[in-house]
Amino acid sequence: MTAPTIGSLRVNGATLHYEVRGHGPLLLLIPGGTGGAASFDDVADVLAADYTVAAYDPRGMSRSVLDDPEAEQSVAEHADDAFRLLELLSPGEPARVFGASSGAIAALHLLATHPERVRRVVAHEPPAVMVLPDASDHRAFLACVQETLRTQGLRPAMAAFAAGLQKGGDATEPKGELKLPPQAVARIERTMANLPYFVGGVVPSFMSYAPDLDRLEVLSDRLVLACGQDSRGELAYRPAALVAERFGTELLHFPGGHIGLTTHPAEFAEHLRRALGVGATSRESPEPC
Repeated sequence: MTAPTIGSLRVNGATLHYEVRGHGPLLLLIPGGTGGAASFDDVADVLAADYTVAAYDPRGMSRSVLDDPEAEQSVAEHADDAFRLLELLSPGEPARVFGASSGAIAALHLLATHPERVRRVVAHEPPAVMVLPDASDHRAFLACVQETLRTQGLRPAMAAFAAGLQKGGDATEPKGELKLPPQAVARIERTMANLPYFVGGVVPSFMSYAPDLDRLEVLSDRLVLACGQDSRGELAYRPAALVAERFGTELLHFPGGHIGLTTHPAEFAEHLRRALGVGATSRESPEPC
């Protein structure tokens, strides 16, 4: 693994930790869930052959410290953090952006609000459930998770959250035991430490966010929507599938499920290379829906 160059950036209400590898046009990686820059370690080395790869800990996660730990979180502010990093690392030059899960929601907002700074966005399973026809059910689900967190604590709230994600679609078969690479296992302590902030601060604001689909449709030539090939029938799969159908664009399938980035890093990196346009003419394209 190549050692990255480490930096910090002061933004509104927080100081961001970011890491940079490689040379070439900028590719900004926005992590989701409780992950940070470290969640991209294995894919960043592959992508650094073609890009200057920047990854960061979102505000409040790991090494990106909030001025006020109790501050309410918003998609707009997280997306503005990504914009500030683009301004720092790729001034005047549009960049490529990849976002996973909640990071994909931030990437969608970044594209909608600063299209001049974005050449292409690959959004992997953004859980933007407010675009779904049964959005009211998901509002009730989010409220249940938050009430469980308030009255019973983190572990029961996480159980309710995980159960809702699994049964949010049409999944009928168990996915089996999840096996993580050693590098991912080594990061568990850090990601577990981010759970209270994620469940209490990020989940309610991000999953209640409604992207501007009219605006994104105008920009859909710069947007690639992707899902895990093992995610069919799960809640996080449905928004990207619905939006891709509405826009008349391909829904790409990446290896693994919602966290395929972690469970299948080498294969995931190659699929991301293709989705970003590197080697697309000489290699098999990602599987369309």
